Amino acid sequence: MTRWSRTLYLALFFLQAFLIMRVFLYLSAAVTALPPVLAVSSTVHLNYTSYRGTALKNGVTQWLGVRYAAPPLGDLRFREPQPPLAEDGVVDADAYKPICLGTAAGPPTNESAEDCLYMNIFAPSSAKKGSKLPVYFFIQGGGFNTNSNANYNGSGLVMASDMNIVVVNFNYRVGPYGFLAGEEVLADGGINNGLKDQRLALQWVQQYISLFGGDPGHVTMGGDSAGAQSVNLQVTAYGGRDDGLFHATAAESQSFSGLRTVKENQFAYDNLVIRTGCTRAVDTLSCLRNLTATELQEQNFNTPFPGAQDPPLYMYGPTLDYNFITDYTYRAYAQGKFVKVPAIGGDDTNEGTIFVPMTTANLSDTDTFLQSQWPSFTLSQLRTWNSLYPIAGTPSFPDSGRAWREASKGYGETRYICPGIFISGAQANCSVPNWNYRWNVIDPPAAKEGYGVSHTIEVNAIWGPENTNGGAPDSYMRGGVNYPIVSVVQGYWTSFIRSYNPNTHRVKGSPEWQRWTKGEGYWNRLEFRTNATGMEKVPRDQRERCAYLRSIGVELKQ
Repeated sequence: MTRWSRTLYLALFFLQAFLIMRVFLYLSAAVTALPPVLAVSSTVHLNYTSYRGTALKNGVTQWLGVRYAAPPLGDLRFREPQPPLAEDGVVDADAYKPICLGTAAGPPTNESAEDCLYMNIFAPSSAKKGSKLPVYFFIQGGGFNTNSNANYNGSGLVMASDMNIVVVNFNYRVGPYGFLAGEEVLADGGINNGLKDQRLALQWVQQYISLFGGDPGHVTMGGDSAGAQSVNLQVTAYGGRDDGLFHATAAESQSFSGLRTVKENQFAYDNLVIRTGCTRAVDTLSCLRNLTATELQEQNFNTPFPGAQDPPLYMYGPTLDYNFITDYTYRAYAQGKFVKVPAIGGDDTNEGTIFVPMTTANLSDTDTFLQSQWPSFTLSQLRTWNSLYPIAGTPSFPDSGRAWREASKGYGETRYICPGIFISGAQANCSVPNWNYRWNVIDPPAAKEGYGVSHTIEVNAIWGPENTNGGAPDSYMRGGVNYPIVSVVQGYWTSFIRSYNPNTHRVKGSPEWQRWTKGEGYWNRLEFRTNATGMEKVPRDQRERCAYLRSIGVELKQ
């Protein structure tokens, strides 16, 4: 090659390299200017239809209003849930669907309907099929009479996990739609249909959540109040049979309501038949099925339990059917008849204040309220209960009866706190890793009014105060005195969802949450308190009260 040829060759080589570099820089700039490409399409194809979700600017994609069961209408009213029906085309999953009709909640509206079996899924937009992200499956509360934590936005939890989890929440049938019981329903319907809705939703997760980036082999089942009781009832379902539907639990304010048999619940069925005029029909259940939802809602309200004086807070609820529910919850846990998976459980300091009437002034008011919730209370048991929660010397608050706060304390321990403490002990006795807590985050206005740290208030911190439909106290919001607790509890919660241990990914500087174990670890719980979170022992006086309540629990049908 001549010198001239070599010069020409080198010139062409450098020109080509220059042009390639310019093209590369141009393409890089163009790609940078484009919106981020999702690792998984927001359109997900299921066996029965396809759903198109929405990619949010926060890096989370949401699918709202995904049907997980067939509409429970017509002949499917009062029956076990059925798989969803096939639907052609692509459905826009961009809006929440109506919640389930509640007791004493009025006729159907745009926000509530009988066709209500929908779920919402929140996943990192970077997730893809095969990502196998841990799943948080949340069961809302409402006393089995309402959907009271509906449509919480799971984005906050996804982001708090550093984009490492998938969140699922959903509606399930409540009131008579989910929990009507009687011989007629047993013969031609389903018992505990609301719990079976939850079970079907868990099965849906096993079948489909991988398409959203979730891992069906890593599901934490959580819930609050009746949702936490649902967790307990799913864990003890079918005598504690493990169907592989969940692998850890996180229960807030575990509730032990009374469990009545089909025969003991017959009064509610008969009363509903009488009020709706269905006594004229030979087939009273078919008559109830033929009523419109509006007609049924007109007669959907609570009446007193047999032997009680006033209607209870919640009349409809889980039935001891000796199939799905095989025993009282106290006894099922005592006998070890539960699925043994890692667990979080805990309560709020003042569980009862939002339930007991503020007008409660004396022992007569207190005992009438208690008997209305648990009509099995004997006079001797009420006498002992009253001695455990004396009115004298307790604080009083403006515009409230003298016995309100102590009755609230007793109700909170009877229904929530002591059952939760008992479950932690039962789990420890079976060597199940579990962590107990007391939520003691003081909201100044609530404290002044006497409500204290009330029932399930921690959901606002766990989900993020901006994600609970306006239910969070101002002190939990950004800039509020309790805002610092949000990141702390989200750190523990998402760590548990990710690793079955609340400490693995906890916020730096937050204390180790010690397990409730046999021996020295018994009675250990974490007290959540803004800027002062730390371990504590359950006080001896509370242990003693809980011991008595445990001793009468089965007699109260808990």
